[in-house]
Amino acid sequence: MTELLMSAPLRLGIAGLGTVGTGVIRLIQTEAEMIAIRAGRAVQVVAVSARDRSKPRDVDLSGYAWEDDPVRLAQRADVDVFVELMGGDSGPAKAATEAAIAAGKDVVTANKALLAHHGQALAEAAEAAGRVIRFEAAVAGGIPVIKALTEGLAANRITRVMGVMNGTCNYILTRMESAGLPYETVFEEARALGYLEADPSLDVDGIDAGHKLSLLSAIAFGTRVFFDAVELEGIGRIDIADIRHAAELGYRIKLLGVAQMTGRGLEQRMSPCLVPVNSPLGQLQGGTNMVVIEGAAVGQIVLRGAGAGEGPTASAVMGDVIDLARGIRIPVFGQPAVSLADPVAAAVAAPAPFYLRMTLQDKPGALAKVATILGEAGVSIDRMRQRGHDEETAPVLIVTHRCTRDALDHALARLPATGVVVGEPVAMRIEAV
Repeated sequence: MTELLMSAPLRLGIAGLGTVGTGVIRLIQTEAEMIAIRAGRAVQVVAVSARDRSKPRDVDLSGYAWEDDPVRLAQRADVDVFVELMGGDSGPAKAATEAAIAAGKDVVTANKALLAHHGQALAEAAEAAGRVIRFEAAVAGGIPVIKALTEGLAANRITRVMGVMNGTCNYILTRMESAGLPYETVFEEARALGYLEADPSLDVDGIDAGHKLSLLSAIAFGTRVFFDAVELEGIGRIDIADIRHAAELGYRIKLLGVAQMTGRGLEQRMSPCLVPVNSPLGQLQGGTNMVVIEGAAVGQIVLRGAGAGEGPTASAVMGDVIDLARGIRIPVFGQPAVSLADPVAAAVAAPAPFYLRMTLQDKPGALAKVATILGEAGVSIDRMRQRGHDEETAPVLIVTHRCTRDALDHALARLPATGVVVGEPVAMRIEAV
């Protein structure tokens, strides 16, 4: 330790003292000696910032300077690395990150929204200034997927990235299955447990996970971040009946992100899918995340672990901090930002079987009308079941043969004109994983 103490410590300024921020401070305070040995120098917090200075926190902050303004924190002369843990795609997080780069600081962040919307501009600014932005904690919590893509798999031409990247949605879906509870009940459970974002739509509408997928796509395929092109569909329309039907068919429903480069352009989608129950993704329970990476040389890599929470996310933040302390410096998205290609967005065209659930009026010829519309659109039926019905309506479950989503959407758009479909059908892709 004597030689380590002779090296200048790496000095951190931490903006944001919520779950992750206090977790980082706790980790530094409890594991200081181990971190110093592994980093090759001591890592110290010198100053912090948060919206409410008086809020009780279960870590000792007395040894750190306090800045009410995170921009001033980012500009402090005694800060080497600005750690941005405030969140938000603009406002103080963006202003402070830009100020840190302008002041010659490296940045470590857990802010996927900021990078999904402004990653290209921030990366170009940082690299022009000789600075580094690290963001392992922004994607999949404690899973080191950014490091895997930018370092361990750097020699691979990546063919596909997919995974479950929102633990809250995975909790809701697996809880619905295990307890037989409807979506609305489990949603309120998740809210009471503090699993949901302040704006729950970020979770259940797939926005949070879509941010993460867009960052992985940029690294995997050497393109600028293109979040606006991610096809988003949330889990709000999934009924307990869908959970049960999927199980009967040998599947589980997951909010699944998939990105791949095709001859037509970059496909990015985040949507509920059926996956085989015995697949790694199908076995994923609770708030756990999983990312599957497929490379031309390495084949398929599966990374699984805690996708959120104080410990896992603080671990990811500190992994980035320790790399900076070691002198490891790589471009933000794995290659120089100015070399990233402008992506061409492509709608998902790869055919797949689909799961359909709809409610029909219980009268002669209703099923025949539906089958005719599907057939005319080029969608053939593999399996069809009519579930228990009341005096007026009958729930129907259909599994199609492989077809494109465009063909299916064309058929679904024509179904209301039949006069036999009640409400809006639910359609989900059955994914080969």
